[in-house]
Amino acid sequence: MARDMTEPDIVSTALARNRLGVPSVVFFGVAGAAPLTVVIGAITTIYAVVGNTAVPVVYLVVAGILSIFTVGFVAMSRHIVNSGAFYSYISHGLGRIPGVGAAFVALPAYALMQIGLFGLFGVVASGVLDGLGLQVGWFTCAIAAWVLVAVLGLLWVDLSGKVLAVLLIAEIVIVLVYDVVMVANPAGGSVSFSTLAPAQVFTPEVAAMMVLAIGGFVGFEATVVLSEEAKDPRRTIARATHWAVILAGLLCGLSAWAMSVGAGPGNIVAAARAEQTDLVFALVGPHLPEALVNLGYVLFMTSIFAALLAFHAAVARYQFALGREGVLPRTWGYTHPRTGAPIVGSLSQSLLALGVLVVYRVTGADPLVYLFAWLTVVGGLGVLILMWSASAAVIAFFLRHRHQENVWRGQVSPIIAFLLLSIILFATVYGLGDLLQVEAGSIFHWLFPTGYAVCAVLGFVWAVVMRAARPEVYAAIGRGADSGFVADAPRLKGSHTEPISARAMLAAGATPREAPSEPSPDWDAPTEASAPWSIPSQPSAPWDEQSSSNWPGPAEPPPWPPSPEQPPPWRTPPGPSASWDAPPGHRRWETPPEQPWETPPEPSRWK
Repeated sequence: MARDMTEPDIVSTALARNRLGVPSVVFFGVAGAAPLTVVIGAITTIYAVVGNTAVPVVYLVVAGILSIFTVGFVAMSRHIVNSGAFYSYISHGLGRIPGVGAAFVALPAYALMQIGLFGLFGVVASGVLDGLGLQVGWFTCAIAAWVLVAVLGLLWVDLSGKVLAVLLIAEIVIVLVYDVVMVANPAGGSVSFSTLAPAQVFTPEVAAMMVLAIGGFVGFEATVVLSEEAKDPRRTIARATHWAVILAGLLCGLSAWAMSVGAGPGNIVAAARAEQTDLVFALVGPHLPEALVNLGYVLFMTSIFAALLAFHAAVARYQFALGREGVLPRTWGYTHPRTGAPIVGSLSQSLLALGVLVVYRVTGADPLVYLFAWLTVVGGLGVLILMWSASAAVIAFFLRHRHQENVWRGQVSPIIAFLLLSIILFATVYGLGDLLQVEAGSIFHWLFPTGYAVCAVLGFVWAVVMRAARPEVYAAIGRGADSGFVADAPRLKGSHTEPISARAMLAAGATPREAPSEPSPDWDAPTEASAPWSIPSQPSAPWDEQSSSNWPGPAEPPPWPPSPEQPPPWRTPPGPSASWDAPPGHRRWETPPEQPWETPPEPSRWK
């Protein structure tokens, strides 16, 4: 039977399997967090804006909070393998309707994070080239990065992982070298640990500092997006996510402390305000060859590029997961037949980024303030909303599956993470205007949180529409490639059973197809005196072979298994009950009444 070409091909709707090990997934997660970018940009900014010296301990505390969140987060990754990540987890934990709402929040959040980084890359790359005597504008540099990201986004994911590995290893090495130099040359001649004092956590400014610090970790959760392409994902993703949080936390905390040692605890705030993003280079410049300082500027640029590539991969795979499951148009569910990359998701994100860059170029808006700072802060808010929702989903999921994980992973750590993330989310929404540095009466204080609320509501409405209009698509929401659902599986009218399992169909060696409304057997009905066989006990069971061998008629019973022209064995053709006319004086033979398709209950029922 010819394949229905309107259905997505099973090869072209699957991501590349078994491509990424633990190191590659870690590189994606840590690259998204961009440690060198955080050290040079974010840490200096927190020192200068907040004016508090508790930055090192705040980064360590935030790393601890996210590590607690990660415990439950990766516990779900051992049970759910889906490139939809937050969307899939929330669908399983809180239900399909909240899951689609989360998807509608995730798409703009990650897209804004990635696009905003183009602004920073353009400014930094322009400065690096200017130091080499080349006058190149930020827009040209941003377009060059856009081309590279767009091309790598369509190639093999392990190739992107190798690029990230080279860039990230060089980035981490230079950060550690700078840290050692700053600690080895302390201000005042002695190393001080005062900025690591736990008592500083209780200062009034810590809430605002935690809001800024948590932005330096955004990207570590992207490891779960790669679960379908990882080797042994149930182990790889858990280990990689823990390592991503630990590495990012230690690098940021250690670097913030080293900066306070190099400048002096009492002088670090003034030095940050004076030097701004050049603070680290000003501290290490007198003690290192000029080549190593210049290398730091180059790696600062490549650090941003690595984050661009990591977030591009995350956005493309979110779109792929939604397209595969029918939440977005089916076109988004296709992958490249050779590389396994999500084609439409990658191209759509590239085109969106290009459009935004052109708008900023035409309007002349400051790329560092309104492109980088604003879009990454707003995108980070969306990711924080997803983390908060996911922690609630983990609690709900393991309350229904109490024996899947131990008490610490399934209940205690998710509850603690939910409470702590609730505090941070409230502080972020309350102080968003200050983070964007807008005036007190500006609409931007509430515009972006309201925008995310509108996106979530649109997702809820779309899920309700799918539940009413396309229940088979609704049933597959968040279930991924290994869910056992076929989103477009046909069902008998009026049936309320879940869609038939794809694996059951393949195991039976047939694909669903239309059947005739009436069976047309080509043998004569038996007479009453010579009826040797019994009526089958199941509607789809074959005729009893032993009894049918006594049939004296000129034609044989129907072959078993059925020929390609006959309906598959697990279904009864639609229409009225089949019957065969018997000769006059003999009773009429009838098949048992037809039944709708039935499949064994799936592990997850409809919400």
